[in-house]
Amino acid sequence: MALNLLLARWQFGVTTVFHFFFVPVTIGLSLLIAVLETIYVRRGDEAYRRLAEFFGRLFLVNFALGVVTGILQEFQFGMNWSSYSRFVGDVFGAPLAVEALLAFFLESTFLGVWIFGWDRISKSLHAASMWLVALGTLISAFWILTANSFMQEPVGYALRGGRAEMTDFLALLGNPQLWVEFPHTVFGAYATAGFFMAGISAYQILRRHHPDLFARSLRLGVLFAAVFSLLVVVMGHAQAVHLVSAQPMKMAASEALWQTSPSPAPWTLVAIPDSANQRNYLEIQIPYALSLLAYGRLSGSVPGIEQLQAQAVARYGPGDYVPPVGVTFWSFRLMVLAGTLMLLLGLYGAVLLWRGRDLAARERYLRLLVWAIALPYVANATGWLMTEIGRQPWVVTGLLKTADAVSPTVSALDVGLSLALFTLLYSLMAAADLHLTLKYVRLGLEGRESEEVPEVGVESTLGL
Repeated sequence: MALNLLLARWQFGVTTVFHFFFVPVTIGLSLLIAVLETIYVRRGDEAYRRLAEFFGRLFLVNFALGVVTGILQEFQFGMNWSSYSRFVGDVFGAPLAVEALLAFFLESTFLGVWIFGWDRISKSLHAASMWLVALGTLISAFWILTANSFMQEPVGYALRGGRAEMTDFLALLGNPQLWVEFPHTVFGAYATAGFFMAGISAYQILRRHHPDLFARSLRLGVLFAAVFSLLVVVMGHAQAVHLVSAQPMKMAASEALWQTSPSPAPWTLVAIPDSANQRNYLEIQIPYALSLLAYGRLSGSVPGIEQLQAQAVARYGPGDYVPPVGVTFWSFRLMVLAGTLMLLLGLYGAVLLWRGRDLAARERYLRLLVWAIALPYVANATGWLMTEIGRQPWVVTGLLKTADAVSPTVSALDVGLSLALFTLLYSLMAAADLHLTLKYVRLGLEGRESEEVPEVGVESTLGL
């Protein structure tokens, strides 16, 4: 692999993983804050306003860093991936223009209204501004994933002059990949915010900082975490079923399935893939599970890498069409492990709430929730790695290889220097995000206000 290509791929991976640390939590927190403020408007309970302001400060920190990291990320498309930009420019132009004009306009305008509108506009209008921010983040995610779905499964285009030109805008919107990828990603963002709110609320309760108030946000966060962790699993299964037909090589690589499986197909729980010899060591398998994952039934074989490589050579010509199997295999398993722990923790809390138990009194569960803040970040990052690395060697499946997408005139030295600079900048921004988040968490509700808050009995914490 050419050095400039290798460095450009590292740069894209580093910047995108950093960017994706900030985005999901802002998508989900905007909705949770809107819910808190709506409860405040409907009940006139100042406690919910204080919670909305507290989590609003954490939202603003992550939103600002998400915007900055996104802008820097776009810079590298023009610098390192000019051939890719020319190839997909006609297809991506409309979705990304709508994203910038409509979604970012909604987010930035009404976020300004929300920040400066406290006690200056009506309570209802102020709450509505956060709902519009939440809608803007959702629209933004939709159009960006529309573009990403085209990279996974190209539709609605024609190849002219060595580039893809959009011929059917509605086909982009009806891309089957979009309708499994978009809900899976958005539900993951809501689950991320649910664990974020639940974990921070648990921390405040453990330090005896307004435990009566934070018990309310704890319940809301746990409910969000439980519901959306479950929906993430449901949509993840739908995405896996679609993957078998749309990108069978990615499915085979994520399973380290070198030869076509028997029917029913076992799922490899753990293994040490050996790409050089196309075999696995120390396999532990669960019978029937891969058939269930791939088809939703207890029968059916799954195509292996060897068979799919032969089909790709026959279709696209000589070449290596196998993605890095070890990274794809373990990324998928880390995502599944993190998602399973999220589901168990969320459902456990939801069951306790349903049975009328007091979550705030369960110290061991509260401590687990604090640590569980990291789980969605692990799941999001490894899920993205599996999705993007599993598509290799294609940057646009079946149309453009990653090796042909890199800028031909940018030297390896230039890419290396910008990689070092971006890594340093993004590390500093991540450190700043962590510092500000911890600072506001420690300040707690007194970060902005210090008036007395009515006491809320533990007994009343069983309902929002």
